[in-house]
Amino acid sequence: MSTQFAAPSSDAVPLHVLSEDTLNAWLEDQTDATRNWIAANGFTGAIGQSLIVPGETNSMAMALAGYGTATQRARGRFALAASAVKLPQGNYRIASGLPSDAAATEALGWLLASYRFDRYKSATPMAAALVAPDGVDAARIEVIAAGEMLTRTLINTPASDMGPPDLEAAARALADEHGARIEVTTGDALIGANLPMIHAVGRAADRAPRLIDMRWGDTGPALTLVGKGVCFDTGGLNLKPGASMGLMKKDMGGAAAVLGLAHMIMATGTNIRLRVLIPAVENSVSANALRPQDILTSRKGLTVEINNTDAEGRLVLADALALADEEKPDQIISMATLTGAARVAVGPDLAPYFSDDAGFVTALETAAAAVADPVWRMPFHIPYEPMIEPGIADLDNAPKGGFAGCITAALFLRRFVTNSPYAHFDIYGWQPTAAPARPKGGAGQATRALFAALDDMLDP
Repeated sequence: MSTQFAAPSSDAVPLHVLSEDTLNAWLEDQTDATRNWIAANGFTGAIGQSLIVPGETNSMAMALAGYGTATQRARGRFALAASAVKLPQGNYRIASGLPSDAAATEALGWLLASYRFDRYKSATPMAAALVAPDGVDAARIEVIAAGEMLTRTLINTPASDMGPPDLEAAARALADEHGARIEVTTGDALIGANLPMIHAVGRAADRAPRLIDMRWGDTGPALTLVGKGVCFDTGGLNLKPGASMGLMKKDMGGAAAVLGLAHMIMATGTNIRLRVLIPAVENSVSANALRPQDILTSRKGLTVEINNTDAEGRLVLADALALADEEKPDQIISMATLTGAARVAVGPDLAPYFSDDAGFVTALETAAAAVADPVWRMPFHIPYEPMIEPGIADLDNAPKGGFAGCITAALFLRRFVTNSPYAHFDIYGWQPTAAPARPKGGAGQATRALFAALDDMLDP
């Protein structure tokens, strides 16, 4: 896989991006031989079509990529990537047809289409390389692609090789790459550090729980990212059925997402004081596992009744959020594969988020539309607050009834942030079926939108 554009060169094959609406007009300016070749090969400009037009000496005179119709493009993302994966080996440069306002997104899609997860099985690399289109910030796009690919690879790696120590190693490697500072609190030291719920969730696993704390940057607004790092989730004593456990290697998708976003921020030298907090645990079954009806006292002092050990993500996030809030940063953002209710509400493609800050919402949604990274706002609905108050303790980690599960989870988390602006993302972190530039498997969600919106979100 490659996160780099091809170097400009005179031998790069001209690539014409042709929609079903523009093909006929473009053909009028071509030779009879070219028109006949295109007709004979059935090229209509549909999304996913590609065609090489040969030159006089068996060379590639030009290449064509189908761009569909506006309606078809609105039903998906990264239309150009669908053709890119079908082109033969070579370097290509955009010669015509790609709208300037779509050039950056389509160029990113081309790079993302090259992603292959080949740690355990060799994969055929993508043969076609793109020269960065005129007018785009090629270096920035390459950084975004690298951040997204980091997220994908972390999620795709099975728990056998992506437990809490491995997630720590990935964070340390990223810190080393960018000169960030990192501290990790592990095992029983979590108790002494007043991070009791992280310890309680992870204590049953052979691989010790930990809190990863990474810092970068000395100037600018303070941004703290908190990512759920449940490296595998059995459900604990409330054991998941097999069908529900099959994808639980992705339950550290929030951690993977914030690390990918952190790469984007650090690699571009963004003027931000960045902090990344990742509670990394396995929710396992053992004699000392967390039990239903246990009551935990959190870092913030709030007590939590455990009514389902499979609602563990909010517990580890709560301690990390309380720690983050103590510094009163300009913005706290949590990202987590937190609830099935979010998937029922919006499906796998949208990233639902919670924020009561109108400026944050406007900046995020404007950016999300511009960079083809869809999000959907959900409410911190205050009348549901009683649902997370069990009576015997301050909070209930798993309200009964099944209604509004993603909202009650977000309300639970918000109880631990009282000094800082806060937004929460309940992402899926997984692409269930392959799509252009998005193979089946781990996926980043909302990180490109957040990265594009940071300046507006954090504007003092």
